Amino acid sequence: MRHLAISVVVALVVAACGGVEQSRPDPAVAVSGGVNVATDVTMGVTTGWPAGEMHVEVLAEYPHDPTAFTQGLELVNGRLFESTGHYGTSTIREVDLATGGVVASTGLDDTVFGEGLTAIGGGRLLQLTWKAGSATVWNVDGLERVDAWSYEGEGWGVCLLDPETLVVSDGSATLTFRSASDFHELGSMVVAREELPQELLNELECVNGTVWANVWKTDTIVGIDPVTGIVFAVVDASSLPVERSSLAPGSVLNGIAHDPATGRFLLTGKYWPTLYEVEFVSG
Repeated sequence: MRHLAISVVVALVVAACGGVEQSRPDPAVAVSGGVNVATDVTMGVTTGWPAGEMHVEVLAEYPHDPTAFTQGLELVNGRLFESTGHYGTSTIREVDLATGGVVASTGLDDTVFGEGLTAIGGGRLLQLTWKAGSATVWNVDGLERVDAWSYEGEGWGVCLLDPETLVVSDGSATLTFRSASDFHELGSMVVAREELPQELLNELECVNGTVWANVWKTDTIVGIDPVTGIVFAVVDASSLPVERSSLAPGSVLNGIAHDPATGRFLLTGKYWPTLYEVEFVSG
């Protein structure tokens, strides 16, 4: 069975001005044994080859709560956690993958709208809110609040890039880097797909030093180099066999969880009755 493989190599890039050498991550991405994408940095301007095209291959299907307005998915040591949204019904929950049943759930205050979710180590989860400017830290066991952080602007997706760095989206083409210890801002970048800003970045998943983002209201997932901001892969998930005609308006793809044990991904959407285990395959 073909599995997703992502590798990042470091190349020396020589700037055209003054022959100054800079060490920049230059991703050579091998996905399912085929797609190679390079980036080039010259005089501070980042350009890229067309992104590698990919599709999803469904390996398994699992039940999913059709009343869940899914905002984020996360696997922690084989346990599945989900953030759901909407005012008055937002939750953080642990879900039994095999049955779709809710193992444990904690409701958010009625005044906040749950958003993205990621594990931050130490048996903790971080959940964003849409417009409340608050991020909550939860214990994995028991789903109890252990801390709260504030921020400005909207919160959409979030993932842990490395033990010290979070990546956050707000529905625009900008990704913001924040401290994983207290959520203070470290910097930001605009994501480009073939030299144009990639807007509507939503749910995020960090995998082996790369960022994967669902593009809101589409069946597209993009792979992003967090050093250059270049989209190096575009995944078409439109072949997921969900009965879209039977779904309520707004029931879009929204939920990405990577399983490091298999290299596979779990995908679902808002109010979808099914969760899919997939591989990202080139071509």
